[in-house]
Amino acid sequence: MAQQKIYLVGAGIAGWEGFGAKALEVIGKAETLIAHQRHLDIFPDFGGERMVLGDLPELMDFLKKTDKRVVILASGDPTFFGISRFLLRNLPKERIEIFTNVTSMQYAFARIKEPWDDGIFVSVHGRGMHQAVDKIISAEKACVLTDKTNTPAAVAAELIERGAEGYEAWLCEDLGMPTEKFTKTTVRGLLDISASELNILILIRTYEPNLVHYPLIGIDDDEFHTSKKLITKQEVRAVTLAKLQLQDDLVLWDIGAGSASVSIEASNLMPNGRIFAVERNPQCIGFINENLKKFCARNIKLIEAFAPDGLDDLPDPDRVFIGGAGGKLDVIIDTVSQRLKPEGVVVINAVTLDTLTRAVEFLEDQGFTVEATCVNIAKTRNLTEYKMFEAQNPVYVISARKGDE
Repeated sequence: MAQQKIYLVGAGIAGWEGFGAKALEVIGKAETLIAHQRHLDIFPDFGGERMVLGDLPELMDFLKKTDKRVVILASGDPTFFGISRFLLRNLPKERIEIFTNVTSMQYAFARIKEPWDDGIFVSVHGRGMHQAVDKIISAEKACVLTDKTNTPAAVAAELIERGAEGYEAWLCEDLGMPTEKFTKTTVRGLLDISASELNILILIRTYEPNLVHYPLIGIDDDEFHTSKKLITKQEVRAVTLAKLQLQDDLVLWDIGAGSASVSIEASNLMPNGRIFAVERNPQCIGFINENLKKFCARNIKLIEAFAPDGLDDLPDPDRVFIGGAGGKLDVIIDTVSQRLKPEGVVVINAVTLDTLTRAVEFLEDQGFTVEATCVNIAKTRNLTEYKMFEAQNPVYVISARKGDE
């Protein structure tokens, strides 16, 4: 005999009033009602079997064996970060019928009077924190489902760690309940709030007013806080970024970051990527922190270390830029060779023939296919009523890819 259908019904923010007529009819005909206790409490007069939703494997074992007419209550739209994914993965789709409702996220945006069609939606509920925060920092507006471990305060701490504090934060608690509460604060303000377990966090990015005046690539050197000798100049930076062959959603190591000018423009070009600026010079570290704040860097993390120290805990890179090696070029290349992902690219900028020769030799010894480009830049300067070109020192941009034939 064919098994009965399983009805997955989304509960609205209100009580039974939040259910459509068809959903209420299905619930009324059910023999077994399964839900969290707060949803079961909406139907105190239900005459059939009532089961509190517990471990999903136990639920699946019951559903595979039962021949009863079952209704499972879930929050809002069960297909949106809900239980439907688990059910559809483990049961025949034709056995499941779904009734959606207004999601708590929709309700939260409506209550704070904020459009949500331009937002992203992420969940850290039972998931890892890092991938969710990767998505948050690449977005203008984010709505986050949290849990007991990955709380709003924990999300805020991770954002602060990554230097991404430029958000207006709305903490939306106990939606649809008598204790419903909306708190507008900052990312740092979230650290001091002990949130209800039933909460939604909405983050809306705020910008420095002048950020719109900066290009994605080609920022003037004078805009960076830096020692003039420790910056990859604008024109060389453009060639360097081209040789890195950046794509979105990659991991980039910037070793010997200096002012982090390469990291900052790379961040503009790969907003969903993860960038690690590795620097050991205390003066440069100060400059980097100022630049990350000035340019509202979203996805750059400063690693205060003398490479190859500090690289062990970083995710394997897709791209590596070496702007300075502090006399450890061979050791750094060896480390990079072991960690670089397949089809990864390494770019090294050298200003001396000695560094050029050594870099090419070390890379080829590690099995890389190497190309070197000499960048000669001359820029005009005024000379009384005339202009003349003034040459800069040549820079050798070495690009290498491992495994090419």
